[in-house]
Amino acid sequence: MTAHIHAFTPGLLASSSAVTVTLLAPVARLSLRAREAELPALSTALGIELPTRVGARAASGTTEVLCLGPDEWQILAAEADAPGLIAACAGVYDQAPHSLTEITDREISVQIEGPKAADLLTLGCPRDIDRLSEGEGRRTLLDGSTVVLWRDGADRFRVDIWRSFAPHVLSLLETGCAELAMD
Repeated sequence: MTAHIHAFTPGLLASSSAVTVTLLAPVARLSLRAREAELPALSTALGIELPTRVGARAASGTTEVLCLGPDEWQILAAEADAPGLIAACAGVYDQAPHSLTEITDREISVQIEGPKAADLLTLGCPRDIDRLSEGEGRRTLLDGSTVVLWRDGADRFRVDIWRSFAPHVLSLLETGCAELAMD
């Protein structure tokens, strides 16, 4: 598959009795870096309690937050909500210094679901997928490409992929989907 940045149109990419792979609609993405002391003010500004355990997630309305490290969070929100979130964080910057970077255009997301969704991910992911609890997420690798893996259910995952790696990763997922259907 040869995909160009402009060709990432949301919709079904691959489907079999084993698993489906769907390119999701765009969302706003923000990368937040802050020290522990700044979390109460930032949580209030964002309207969501920032989780402090790596891999933990929190959600409020259309906003989701994933703790990626001891001082790093990825925030997903409806595109229309991004300016308000950015302004709210800017409003507390003097009392809670932090780094908030909009990374909306850096990544795309796919949803992987079905009875063999975890098996599809193991084709290129060194992480033990079964140890990732429902409702958690982690930064990991998928066939050498850095991704963020969200476990939304027992047989449902989201994978955030950098656009530059997307053609390779999407091709791997499409091929794996077809191969798993042969079992």
